[in-house]
Amino acid sequence: MANVEPDYEKAGEDGETKVKIICLGDSAVGKSKLVERFLMDGYQPQQLSTYALTLFSYNTEVKDIKVKVDFWDTAGQERFSKMHPSYYHNAHACILVFDSTRKVTYKNLPNWFKELREYRPEIPCLCAANKIDVDYSVTKKQFSFAKKHGMPFYYVSASDGTNVVKMFKDAIHAAVGYKNNSTDFMDEIMKELENFELDPENKSNISDSGLDSTENSQGKEEIQASKSAS
Repeated sequence: MANVEPDYEKAGEDGETKVKIICLGDSAVGKSKLVERFLMDGYQPQQLSTYALTLFSYNTEVKDIKVKVDFWDTAGQERFSKMHPSYYHNAHACILVFDSTRKVTYKNLPNWFKELREYRPEIPCLCAANKIDVDYSVTKKQFSFAKKHGMPFYYVSASDGTNVVKMFKDAIHAAVGYKNNSTDFMDEIMKELENFELDPENKSNISDSGLDSTENSQGKEEIQASKSAS
C-alpha cells in the first residue's frame, strides 16, 4: 500500500517512460473489468490509501520506447458523481466508458467529459461502449458523442474481450504521444485511431440514438450480473 502518488515526470528504474491512464464513467459500467481483462493475470494492484484509489501497472514498448503504464481505478468514487482531483492529476490519456445496456450511462458522458476537461484540458480521450456481448445489435447503432468531440470510438466487451486489447493499446500510444509532446507522433497516432472502423456491414444509418431502441435493459443487466457472478 502506498500513500504517495508516483512521480510521472521522472523516468522509471530502468529508464522507462511512465504514463498514467484513467478511466471515467458511471458506476458499474465495467471500467475495472475492462482493465482487468486487458491485463489478465499480469497485473499488480497497488492501493493509494490517501485517495482511496487503485492503480494497475503494466510494462510495454511503444516505437522502441520502454513504457511503464499505470491504469488508475476509481475505487467507487464515481458513485458520488465527482472524482477526487488527484485522480486527474498528471493523467496522460483517458478512456470514457458507458454501458451499452443502460441509456443513462451514455447520457452522463458529457458530465464526465466536462469534469475531465476542467482538470486536463488537452489529454487524448477515447470512448467505449461496453457490455456489447449482452446484445450485439447495439454495434449497429452510431453514437454522436464521440464524433462530436473527435474521440476514437470502440464497441467493447470486458466479458468476451472484444476490442479490449486494441482500445488499451491505442490509449497507451496516445498517452505516450501526449507525454512526449511530439506533434508529429500525436498526429500519426490519432490518424491511426480515427481510421479504426468496424466493418461497414455492421453499421446502420441510425443517428445518435442514445440507446433509445434498447429494450429490456433491466433484464440484460440481470443477465450480465449473473454472468459476472458465475
